[in-house]
Amino acid sequence: MKPKKTATNAVAPTQPNPEAPVSDLRELILSARQTVARGVNATLVLLYWKVGQRIRQDVLREKRAEYGEEILQTLSAKLGLEFGRGFAQRNLASMVQFAEAFPDENSERDLATTT
Repeated sequence: MKPKKTATNAVAPTQPNPEAPVSDLRELILSARQTVARGVNATLVLLYWKVGQRIRQDVLREKRAEYGEEILQTLSAKLGLEFGRGFAQRNLASMVQFAEAFPDENSERDLATTT
């Protein structure tokens, strides 16, 4: 007996989309970059708060006056040599204001979780 022929609706195998792996990898890379950026931003926020808090408490001793401006100028000059423009006098003053705006000891934890 001859084998019976059956009708097949076989579909030719499709070629894999060469762009699919590139697209997937692109999404992985972009997601990782975004995660890193969030981590860096959170770390910088904490750093700026700690710098402002330290200057406010240990250097200025909670005082504001011309004395404070002189101190910030000196700190800025020294930090600027090693770390660049990010620690200019104006930036240090902003960090102090930031620490004044969030003086609570829980501020550090709160800032870390909201960034």
